[in-house]
Amino acid sequence: MLLAVDVGNTNVVFALFEGRDIRTRWRIATDPRRTGDEYAVWLLQLMAIEGIDRSAVTQMIVSTVVPRARHNLDVLGEKYFGLTPLIAGEGQAAWDFQIDVDDPRTLGADRAVNAIAAHAGWEGDLLVIDFGTATTFDVIDFNGTYKGGIIAPGINLSLDALVNNTAKLPRIAIEAPRGQSVIGRNTEDQMLIGVFWGYVAMMEGLIARLQTEIGRPAKVIATGGLALLFDEHTQIFEAVDPDLTLKGMAILAERAALR
Repeated sequence: MLLAVDVGNTNVVFALFEGRDIRTRWRIATDPRRTGDEYAVWLLQLMAIEGIDRSAVTQMIVSTVVPRARHNLDVLGEKYFGLTPLIAGEGQAAWDFQIDVDDPRTLGADRAVNAIAAHAGWEGDLLVIDFGTATTFDVIDFNGTYKGGIIAPGINLSLDALVNNTAKLPRIAIEAPRGQSVIGRNTEDQMLIGVFWGYVAMMEGLIARLQTEIGRPAKVIATGGLALLFDEHTQIFEAVDPDLTLKGMAILAERAALR
């Protein structure tokens, strides 16, 4: 089994793969101070509940956008699984595709493994939207070359900024507004319309501009926690794959094993 660990700014996702199939996954809040021992107490208990022995894990890969979390995950791998984790983008797990931007070193690991998975799953030019702490738009051409993209505030960040910087606006949950009207009749509805439909309009507008600049039809692939929600209210997505990042990590680990 492969243990894939995707460290985002908000959550860390642990997934166990058999081949390229995800057997199970778990999520924990990101905390760079969490030690390897703390990870182990949590993870090994969850594995035991699923009836999975730690000896079944024969490979481990880490993709992280939080550099401070790396050391403790190295400790987890080496102390509790007897494995030196592959680090996405480094060593045997170095990127094996072209990165056509001003400074390739600045490309986030999550966006890179998304590009790997998208190119492996779909042909032609691709646009990948990842709904995370930030919402990212990535352009991958038909050869699998990463061409650049866009970084926008995530919808939860936008809502937090609105609530935290106003005196009377309440905190609301992210959900689709009731009905299609964009004329809110109360404060909560007005906020939800502004945040939700404003975000949909932003996505649709940026995708249209990206499609025009690319000059060729490009499939739009969505991933991340809110992708399924937005998919119900826009026609711009060719496909939605919540596990795109994890699948890219599994492909990268598979390639690393063959090097």
